[in-house]
Amino acid sequence: MPDKPAPNKAPSKEVQNYVFDELTSLSDKVDSVEGMPEDLQERIHQMLNRLDRMARMGHYASEFDTLSRYIEVVTSIPWVARTEDNLDIERARQMLDSQHYGMPNVKERILEYLATMNLIKRRGENAIAKSPVLLLVGLQGVGKTTLAKSVADTLGREFIRVAMGAIGSSFELRGKSKALPGAEPGQIIKALMRTKVRNPLILLDEIEKASGDKSLLSDVMAILLEILDPNQNIAFRDHYVDYPVDLSQVLFICSANNTGTLSAALLDRMEIVKMPSYTNEEKAVIARDYLFPKIREDSGLKEEELQIDPSLWPEIVNPFGYDSGIRSLGRILQSLCRKVAMKIVTGEAESVYITQENLKYFMPSW
Repeated sequence: MPDKPAPNKAPSKEVQNYVFDELTSLSDKVDSVEGMPEDLQERIHQMLNRLDRMARMGHYASEFDTLSRYIEVVTSIPWVARTEDNLDIERARQMLDSQHYGMPNVKERILEYLATMNLIKRRGENAIAKSPVLLLVGLQGVGKTTLAKSVADTLGREFIRVAMGAIGSSFELRGKSKALPGAEPGQIIKALMRTKVRNPLILLDEIEKASGDKSLLSDVMAILLEILDPNQNIAFRDHYVDYPVDLSQVLFICSANNTGTLSAALLDRMEIVKMPSYTNEEKAVIARDYLFPKIREDSGLKEEELQIDPSLWPEIVNPFGYDSGIRSLGRILQSLCRKVAMKIVTGEAESVYITQENLKYFMPSW
């Protein structure tokens, strides 16, 4: 005859006291969050009271984990914290010129965008809601991400990149209900949590690669439209948070290699800014004045420890054929600096001056 299952064992007094202390701590944490909506606070306190009753009866383990994780998320959302925009156009022009070479038309469009924000803000209106979403379109390596980062630096906003490539599910953007296994907030809410402000600059990177599945792609496009449309994103509802979150202060910039898979409704909300490919002459200047000093420093080398003959930059820039961007150029310079660092560390040289005669040795062979 099979044994009868043992009855549920009541938790020890020590365990119960620990749970009650944790519940009190969670309640205090909710009350201490600046700007959390009162009705959301009230809802969480009701959950905590229910959990307190369950704990007294010994049935609380899974509910406790779920609620504590939920409270951790909602108390990490920046409900009021924000940064103030710096809309000084001359300062913006100087910063863009110092961080990016060439691209006069792109820079001018960015400055016009900031000037428009400035005027709208003077009228006391939401400048972002009145402005189109910028869509930076160009081949790999032409500077879409770094340009978006420069806009954030210019404004004084926190910056975060959300990679849209191969989104496996619409849950990744909108979140998954806390009642379901593997529940998580979506990438937009996570971006706010990581930047700790309600008005960061969020780059939605490579949005045309969101999914190869057409049905899923249409869902993602619809969610993106809700996120980017100021008439809808003022009350964006993430499935995990299950409460409206205001995204109207977030500055969204999107990037794509092409616009072929983007919906017409989404494109209608955007303004396309085409990022040109670099000429060899432009890449030589970028390599000499922008990339090389930074890569040399990151490699631990001092300026006097590595110098390059100015006449060699055309050969360094384009050794393997045409490349629209500068990523491979950066890898070439990194390889070159590593070889010089090896010579200095092993005592073979105290400093290196690269000339036509020794260039072949220092250039990568791949």
